[in-house]
Amino acid sequence: MSTGRRGAAWGVLVLLGLAMLSGCDRGSPQAQQPQEKAPVVLGPDDVVRVESRTLESGPVLSGTLQARRAATMRAEVQGAVLEMLVEQGQKVKKGQLLARIEDTSLQDQLIAARSAVRVARSGLRVARSEEERNRKLADAGVITRRELARVELARFQAQAQLSEAEARLALALQQVGRTRIRAPFAGVVSERLASAGDIVQPGTALYTVIDPTSLRLEASVPAAQLSVLEPGVGVDFNVAGYGERSFEGRIEQVNPAVDPGTGQVRLYVTLPNTEQVLLTGLSAEGRVAALRREVPAVPVSAVDVRAEPPTVLRVKDGRVERVQVKLGMTDELERLVELRSGVQSGDVLLRITSGDVAEGTPVELRLPERPQESGPGVGGGGTPPDESPPQQPLPR
Repeated sequence: MSTGRRGAAWGVLVLLGLAMLSGCDRGSPQAQQPQEKAPVVLGPDDVVRVESRTLESGPVLSGTLQARRAATMRAEVQGAVLEMLVEQGQKVKKGQLLARIEDTSLQDQLIAARSAVRVARSGLRVARSEEERNRKLADAGVITRRELARVELARFQAQAQLSEAEARLALALQQVGRTRIRAPFAGVVSERLASAGDIVQPGTALYTVIDPTSLRLEASVPAAQLSVLEPGVGVDFNVAGYGERSFEGRIEQVNPAVDPGTGQVRLYVTLPNTEQVLLTGLSAEGRVAALRREVPAVPVSAVDVRAEPPTVLRVKDGRVERVQVKLGMTDELERLVELRSGVQSGDVLLRITSGDVAEGTPVELRLPERPQESGPGVGGGGTPPDESPPQQPLPR
């Protein structure tokens, strides 16, 4: 066979091979259709629903709850503590005796002061009697007016001595009374700072009594927000240890001076505690209820605020689409933001933290089914074959 014929035969074989391969490719289903990407499964923690929510706007406050009325009972005299009559945490009435300090020396002074008063009173009676007798003699001309003046002076001196003795007696009574420590108002003993047998000096702390029926929070806010701060404005509180339970307070006073170093103004908020469920020392976070509206809103985590304008990822017809939105007021305490336009109530949005789900990605929502209730005449309850189960509300 010649070289030309051999080359032509090889060419025919190559063409036949290519034709066979091409026929195999056309017969393959994978080659005829592109492979569909599997949908991304999203759970209730990955999405939120646009719903009408009550949003509040105002300065956020934080601090520690303190008793609005508190008093530290201190020793006013020197001596040994004889009794500590109440314990920490015990309720007391106004004027109730809390502690006694030794008063032996003060009692001696009291006895001496009472004796001095009795002597001074007797001396004054004698001086007055003498003055009356000499006045009659002077009127009769028996004695001179000079002698009468001398008797009147003696009566003045006796009266002054009585006044001085009575002052000493009052002081002695006051000192003895200071050995009895009493509650200044009805409340609860929050601290017991001494024990029986202790030697105390004037100023030594013995007890701290608080009124737990009214608490107060001191906080600072920027001076730029003074327009919404005035006495009587309501404040909503969340207190550590009480979960989602909220409490209401009122602005009692706004400090008239601004701190020049921080630009902050101090305000005082009272929090009624008539049920005495709150304790002093707890941390509290509140917000001045300056503005309250019910608007369509979602958590801040569902909005991409880095974009201009802001955008959200909405699930529609099984796919993710990016939608521009217009934002309104923000509830900083609840971390919610108003959506004024771009979406409607009931739309399902992705959280920014739900992962890298790009626009156009097919998604599948898997939400927990609501427990079925059995109705009258139905044995086990359940959903009829021609009805879909109700949709479980998404987490806020």
